[in-house]
Parts: sequence; C-alpha cells; structure tokens
Amino acid sequence: MRTATRSIFLHGMRDGFPIGMGYFAVSFSLGIIAAKAGLTAWMGFVGSFLTRASAGEYGVYSLIAIGASYVEVVAMCLVTNLRYLLMSTALTQKFASNVSLLKRILVACCVTDEIFGISIAYPGNLPPAYPFGAMLISTTMWALGTAVGIVAGEILPPHVVAALSVALYGMFIAIIIPPSKRDYAVGISVIASFLLSWLCSVLPTVREMSAGTRTIVLTILIAAVAAYVKPIKIEDHDEA
Repeated sequence: MRTATRSIFLHGMRDGFPIGMGYFAVSFSLGIIAAKAGLTAWMGFVGSFLTRASAGEYGVYSLIAIGASYVEVVAMCLVTNLRYLLMSTALTQKFASNVSLLKRILVACCVTDEIFGISIAYPGNLPPAYPFGAMLISTTMWALGTAVGIVAGEILPPHVVAALSVALYGMFIAIIIPPSKRDYAVGISVIASFLLSWLCSVLPTVREMSAGTRTIVLTILIAAVAAYVKPIKIEDHDEA
C-alpha cells in the first residue's frame, strides 16, 4: 500500500514538473512587482507558497504598494480566488468515500487551475497522493520564482526592472483576449471594467475611495451584472 502511494505521489510530481516550469516564469515577473512593493525574497517565497494565485498575489502586492488596509487586502484575495472554491468542490466528487476530511482540506487549500486540470482528468478515483505530488513540485517552483524575481528586482537596473514588470501585464492580456473573442459577453465585461475603472478614478466622490476598495466593488458589481444578463448555460449531456 505504501509503495503504491509513493508511486502515485511520484507520478503527480512528474506531471506537476512542467506546470512548475511555467509557474517559475510567471512568478518571476510577479516577484518584480513584489519587489517594487517592498517585500523581501523570504516574504515573497512564503507568500507565494501559501497563496499560489497569480491574479490574487498581483492584487495583494499592488495593494501593499499603495498602503491599503488589511481588510482590503483580504477582500481582494478572497474575490479573485473564489473560483478555487468551485474547483475544490468539483474535486470532492473524484475522491473515494474513505478519503479523510484532513486530506480533502489539504487538497482544497493547494488547488490551482492547472492542478485542478490534471487532477480532474485522472482516470477513476483520485488518490490524494497524486495532487499532493503535483502541488509540492509546482508550488515550490512558483514560490522560488517569486523569490528570485524579488532578488532580481533589487539588483537589476531600474529600466530593466520596469521592462520585466510589463511581462505580468502581458500574461493577463493573454488570459482575457481568447475568452473575449469566443464570448462577446466576456469581451463587453472586460471593456466595461476598463472604462468603469477609469471613470471611478476621476469622478469627484468615487475617486476619494482607495484604489483597493474601488477594485473590489467593481469586480463584484461587473461580475454580478454579467452573470445576471448573460448566465452560463449548463448543457444537459444526458439529452444528447
């Protein structure tokens, strides 16, 4: 039994290594942002190891840079990472009934988009050892990338740091363009977010709110309106 679990764990590490390579490249750019916010390499490593969320961490580091409150930082991280609640819930359907609650919680705390993808595709019941192996290698490389990015941000010339910091924005653009082309509702939501963010930064009363609060309010508002106007249709595969 122990040998089988070890084999599954190593299988997860093997599948998680390519994910970790991609994570390292992305989190390096994230580390540049963290360095500009004043975080040390150790702080960045621990923060990324425990969070593992590019959009969430970017939002947190941006709020730290402008001196936002703890409440705003927590709210931003919660809003941007709500999708992991759904992913974790979906993964519970893959576990055997005898998987302990502790293991379920640990998997839920460490799930990411890519780990969810390979875990949900695992044939049959999902042994916790598999996502644990994938999470260990990918999370470590993600955290290392952030730490290395912070060190680079502290020693590289300012113009090089400025150029590298643009890489993360490019990643976000790469994320929003494909779904915007496939679904006009997503495209409209993206455009609305840009316009409303700009308006809120210049309108007399709203601009007095902190940038973090404005971002949180707009995120919830735009997502709620989009979900109401253009809800995602759930296809009934049994009718096919």
